Amino acid sequence: AVKVLTTLRNHWKKTTFGVCLLSWGGNWLYGRHCDNLLRRAACQEAQAFGNQLIPSSMPLKKATVFLNPAACKGKARNLFEKNAAPILHLSGLDVTVVKTDYEGQAKKLLELMENTDLIIIAGGDGTVQEVLQELADANVNLLSSCVQAVFSKIPIGFIPLGKTCTLSHTLYPESTNQVQHITNATLAILKGETVPLDVLQIKGEKEQPVFAVTGLRWGSYRDAGVKVSKYWYLGPLKTKAAHFFSTFKEWPQKHQAALMYLGPTERPPEEPEEKPSRPPLYVRLYRRLRLYWSSSPKEIPQEVTPEDWEELKLSTIELSIATRNRQLDLTRTEDFMDICIEADTVSKGQFVNRGSQKMCDPHMCPEGSQCIQASRCILQLPEGTEGSFGIDNEEYEAMPVEVKLLPRKLRFFCDPRMREQMLHAAVQ
Repeated sequence: AVKVLTTLRNHWKKTTFGVCLLSWGGNWLYGRHCDNLLRRAACQEAQAFGNQLIPSSMPLKKATVFLNPAACKGKARNLFEKNAAPILHLSGLDVTVVKTDYEGQAKKLLELMENTDLIIIAGGDGTVQEVLQELADANVNLLSSCVQAVFSKIPIGFIPLGKTCTLSHTLYPESTNQVQHITNATLAILKGETVPLDVLQIKGEKEQPVFAVTGLRWGSYRDAGVKVSKYWYLGPLKTKAAHFFSTFKEWPQKHQAALMYLGPTERPPEEPEEKPSRPPLYVRLYRRLRLYWSSSPKEIPQEVTPEDWEELKLSTIELSIATRNRQLDLTRTEDFMDICIEADTVSKGQFVNRGSQKMCDPHMCPEGSQCIQASRCILQLPEGTEGSFGIDNEEYEAMPVEVKLLPRKLRFFCDPRMREQMLHAAVQ
């Protein structure tokens, strides 16, 4: 023993390196063991759904999974196959996986929509928008007129596999363990609890509409945020560095525009999920005969009330238009989106500090900003305006746009605990 201790002391550098290596390896193996325990528990819970008996005449539920293999730096496919796919298969679902790794899939998506009971999007914010956009590309009116009959009726599950997964904050409890987060999201789909989410329809003068479930950003914080990855070599200081170096440009950075908007709209009552039973044949015949022989009622002309548009000129460091999906209130009586116009009188120090906060919550509306609630708005930009919009963390060329709120257009699966929290917060 004395010789061993003497040898370790004489070679203290190798000893230190060996201890660090063993500690790291032990911690890695323990983490893998914990992840396997989480997967096993989730699979056992899913097996309970798969063991439920169904009538022989009832077909299996069909689930269509849209998987983006490029998400999470190419790790999404492996994450899905190890953590989510076993749970889905054990639950008794008939699963079809569609990889969204090439263009021109819109026709295929529409064909699948006719024969599916639920949609599962596996990826990040970009994958959610890509699925909505490809459906819209195949049929321009899909998310406006046909959505109530087809797309809105199909519940959507979201498995967070991407780098940015904004919806997961609304739908699932926070978790620092990625495996637990994915398995919780997959199990929430099997439990069947859903919440309605709003959609923004963003339309340029010539471009086809773009649809977003989070919102639109235009301004200096967004422009600096997309450059953070360039300063990877600065480690934890890369976010502050990106915002600090962006202040070397023209300062103060002002974005001029004109905004027209309509106020909130009253929320209509929810339609019943179950359709009323069809009346007997003799009742339908009687109604048709009575309608045929009765005199047609005189049409009373209805006065069309003009829309009350409000207009303002703005100068801002950043403008954001966001849905209420992040702060979901299931009992609110009005439908609206939040427009945040941030003051352009910001010092460079405030810009750097606030930029770090916006990396965690991009649509935060800081103190001193002008907040507007609107159901529809038109953003007019001066000619020659350069820069880009960030729509659900995807980059688009900045141009004049009309943004329209489509309230409660999509139903997403959520964790029952999150839905309970929403209802409890609404009561308080």
